[in-house]
Amino acid sequence: MASLMENLIEVLEEESREYRSLLGLSMEKTPVIVSGDLEKLAKITDEEQIVVSRINHLDGKRQEVFADIANVINKDVKTLKLADLIAMLASRPKEQQELAKVHDELSSVVHEVSRVNGQNRVLIQNALEMVEFDMNMLQAMKTGPETANYNKGAYNTGAQIGLNVGGFDAKQ
Repeated sequence: MASLMENLIEVLEEESREYRSLLGLSMEKTPVIVSGDLEKLAKITDEEQIVVSRINHLDGKRQEVFADIANVINKDVKTLKLADLIAMLASRPKEQQELAKVHDELSSVVHEVSRVNGQNRVLIQNALEMVEFDMNMLQAMKTGPETANYNKGAYNTGAQIGLNVGGFDAKQ
């Protein structure tokens, strides 16, 4: 059981380090999004994908170790939580303290990654809205307001200023 706890603590510490790395990349991404540097944004996103892949691998290892611990203490792995495991270690204060510390660190860094990613999501959403606004403005500039031109029957022709219906004017 002791080696399983050591394995769990080690995996959680590695996961915490990877999340801190992901947090650094997410924080680095914020000014890049604001400046609109797409090349640098793509590079950071590629680095993030590598870190996320390592986190997923560590998460699989954590789940395996957690399942082994649940099996040893005869608990259902689906209902056993890390906080429950920390509480069960009351007779082993050293392991309890280490596990509680790494749990708190991991929880804190995951929360911070979530916060920064939410902020980045809002920035990207605002940038997309600005691009959409610019596209709408460009389309609106191509079509002008209707003129008050009338044909022989006294009907409005519906002609628009700035709209060239024909493609090529040979008279010019």
